[in-house]
Amino acid sequence: MADLSWLQTVLVVVLLLFVLVGTLPVLNTALQFLTLPLHAFRNHYSKAAPYHPNVAVIIPAWNEGLVIGPAIDRLLQLEYPAERLRVFVVDDASTDDTPSIVAAKAEAHPGRVVHLRREKGGEGKAHTLNHGLDVVLADPWTEAVLIMDADVIFARDSLRKLSRHLADEKVGAVTAYIAEGSRDRNYLTRFIAIEYVMGQLSARRVQNVGGAIACLAGGAQLHSRANLEAIGGRIPTGTLAEDTMTTFEGQLKGRRMVFEPHAVVLAEEPRTVDSLWKQRLRWARGNVQLTSIYRKLWFRPSRTHHLGSFTFGLAWFTILLLPVFMILAAVGMLALLVLHSDIAEFVFRAMWILAACVYLFSMVYAVQLDPRTGRHSWREAVMFPGLGALILMAVALFPWLFESTLRELGLAVTDQTRFIWAVVFYLWGPISLLGVWLARAVEPLPGGQFFAGLLLYICGYGSLLCAITVDSYIKEWRRADASWIKTEKIGRVDS
Repeated sequence: MADLSWLQTVLVVVLLLFVLVGTLPVLNTALQFLTLPLHAFRNHYSKAAPYHPNVAVIIPAWNEGLVIGPAIDRLLQLEYPAERLRVFVVDDASTDDTPSIVAAKAEAHPGRVVHLRREKGGEGKAHTLNHGLDVVLADPWTEAVLIMDADVIFARDSLRKLSRHLADEKVGAVTAYIAEGSRDRNYLTRFIAIEYVMGQLSARRVQNVGGAIACLAGGAQLHSRANLEAIGGRIPTGTLAEDTMTTFEGQLKGRRMVFEPHAVVLAEEPRTVDSLWKQRLRWARGNVQLTSIYRKLWFRPSRTHHLGSFTFGLAWFTILLLPVFMILAAVGMLALLVLHSDIAEFVFRAMWILAACVYLFSMVYAVQLDPRTGRHSWREAVMFPGLGALILMAVALFPWLFESTLRELGLAVTDQTRFIWAVVFYLWGPISLLGVWLARAVEPLPGGQFFAGLLLYICGYGSLLCAITVDSYIKEWRRADASWIKTEKIGRVDS
């Protein structure tokens, strides 16, 4: 009996560790928002200065006829010296009216707009960008290169806010705040808008504080010529996350990457679960690939860069391994329920009370970072973790209220029903993953968009991203086709 008691104690401790590991994403979010105020004191603005280098803008374009014209017009209207800005559109063998639109712009603005045609296309964004880099870096006029997407719209003052950081020669590249800018928003684009506030305005400010940037936004990244030459004058082509790999390589060469939150760039984002899934699957698979490529980097501090710091590694792996952490927490809680229900109930309440506090603090803080997004996406900010998670938070905070509600509904509250509800609560993470998989499956069906949106509000936007990460594991394990899939854009950005 003594041996059995000792083994049971060890098992309980192991299961508690499972739950603790499962709460790492919550702890990382708390650390992020507690660190965020330090950006007011630890940033790059003291070394920034008015600076207007000769900028060559490279726009990779494949069948972008609906968006390329306004993007070029907006660039030519930027508050930046006209003689110091040239636009190079790399036409990746487009089959629509992209070539004629770009040719017309080039004719109307000779020397300022250049049409570069690739006769062989379909190799991916990195290859297209490299075609443009070969041209612009061959010209000594080029002092900096702005890489952008064909559909984004730059705020008039955004480029000069980016370029001021290049006044510091130690800075290799600067990235902007990509904001969701569709004029006809739906529930999904509003969720994405909140995600970008959390993942950019918040997380990248914290990365500025830590001195390591995870990714230069593909839609708006301004590189110094020296930075591009230091990484070989090419964008890496061996991964689906070429933006992130370029960011890492520049920092490994000793150059600083900077996020400029006040340089705003509006982008059109996916409006269906399926299109978002395909876009984010590419990103997630790229991050899985990079985790392996840079396996000797993680949690190994260096004097050259901060990519190996503990905080950067924690933030990276809490996103990459979120499904694993979620399942570990569910397994730990369920096993504790069987072995020691009192401990399980205490841990459940502690875990979800912590989650509730962090959620309230982080979301109230986040929506103030971008009041425009906060106004039109406040419902999605409230429902970001999903109705299911909000109910669990309420149950953890007010357990007596839950039982009294069940009694008012005429449902008996017995030890058996408590056990059944506990199983459902403890398995909510995996259940929510199945829910968003179902949302993607029903979306194409008649009336499916309504039910997909309903499931997303119930299961949570975070569960959607988590399910996509699971899919990335599966696709990488199966070595599925990793071709670059373009996200369709039709010009919904409100410029």
